[in-house]
Amino acid sequence: MRWALVKVSLAVTAMVVVAFAVPLGLVIREMARDRAFSNAEREAAAVAPALSITTDRDQLERVVASAGSDDGMSVHIPASGEPADGTDGTGQRAADIGRQRATDEDIAAVREMGRASTTEVDGGSTLLQPVALSSGEIAVVEVYVPESEVTNGVGTAWAVLAAVGAALVVGSVAVADRLGVRMVRPAQRLVEGAHQLGEGRLGSRVPVEGPTELRLAAVAFNSMADQVVQLLANERELAADLSHRLRTPLTVLRLNAASLGDGPAAEQTRSAVEQLEREVDTIIRTARDAKPQTAAAGPGAGCDAAEVVRERMGFWSALAEDEGRKWRVAGADRPVRIPVARADLAASLDALLGNVFRHTAEGTAFAVDLHNGEDAVIVLVSDAGAGIPDPEAAMARGRGSGSDGSTGLGLDIVRRMAESTGGDVRIGSSVLGGTEVRIWVQLDGRAAPERRGHRGTVRRRRQPRQAATINRSRSLP
Repeated sequence: MRWALVKVSLAVTAMVVVAFAVPLGLVIREMARDRAFSNAEREAAAVAPALSITTDRDQLERVVASAGSDDGMSVHIPASGEPADGTDGTGQRAADIGRQRATDEDIAAVREMGRASTTEVDGGSTLLQPVALSSGEIAVVEVYVPESEVTNGVGTAWAVLAAVGAALVVGSVAVADRLGVRMVRPAQRLVEGAHQLGEGRLGSRVPVEGPTELRLAAVAFNSMADQVVQLLANERELAADLSHRLRTPLTVLRLNAASLGDGPAAEQTRSAVEQLEREVDTIIRTARDAKPQTAAAGPGAGCDAAEVVRERMGFWSALAEDEGRKWRVAGADRPVRIPVARADLAASLDALLGNVFRHTAEGTAFAVDLHNGEDAVIVLVSDAGAGIPDPEAAMARGRGSGSDGSTGLGLDIVRRMAESTGGDVRIGSSVLGGTEVRIWVQLDGRAAPERRGHRGTVRRRRQPRQAATINRSRSLP
């Protein structure tokens, strides 16, 4: 907008300057020409009284010398009885005083017409003024007007006009630029405030300044930001309150689990209750503090993905045996460090494995593969179910599969965990015939800007050289 105003002002001012300066320059040139010939007419008029009294050469030379100069003025006096061709009866030329520049034809034409005339000569122009002598004959006074006198002051006047025009253009551009800044700066601050608010800096506000429209926009933006802050605060309080209400039934579950005695099932139940209590505490703290609890921070932080995979598969294997499901774990026999908090990876695996048990029939096989590449770690959770017909819709937060008990938040938990490291999540077809969810965990975290797109959209990046081996045949035991 700023440059648009400058360009418009520059164009309009330039047109105005051209429309007025060019005609004015032409008028000044004509005025200078008229001034030069007016001076020449005055010089010629100064000689006319002397010509009407005498034609003596000596006296006329003194008059010419006093009126002008011998080089700039000349007088052409016809001889007595001069015929029309400009010679006397004996073939002699008429008497001339001074230097002649005009041609004989021009001088003869002025005598015949009886009025002044101008003609172009080398280096300028001449004024030919007819003067009647006492004998009734016509003498011609020739006054030379050099070109420098005709254009005297014209160049200076044009330079002044050009300077004034340039000053007007520069001044209009400067004024337009200041007006543009006054309009653009509030808009830029509004854009910066929107970006800051989108990046999570909820305290960002926009100064109310500038034109009326931008002031109203700033007021509306600040009001919207206040409402967003209030809504988020209410949401955090609601999440904390709802999570806190779960403590009572969790306490009952813990007491009942303590009375189950010994055995693998009782230990798994007590472990699940303890994990659920930890998750509820994490939710309450996160909601109260309004801080995201995703990627682990600091050098060396994270967890051993292989250990977490073995632990969660040990938990889900009991349910798999009850439902007659075949299962397999690959690549979890050695440590694999990833920059993800242990609780986050465990929650992601539980979400994916829970989907397998929830959305596939009993007896459906599943597998978990862990691959450690040069710059990324890939976790594959695949099953032999019916598959997902619309993977993009499944990645949409809160949409779910449409079945009872499906909220659609499980895949979103997985996606946020992967994207916190610069990775992503893809849904495709597995070699088992069902769904394969591929979690890409970036180890250095520097590829996030180039790989992450819109929610559920994945931009493919170079995979480790060994990644292709994952998609080869993986037979279940």
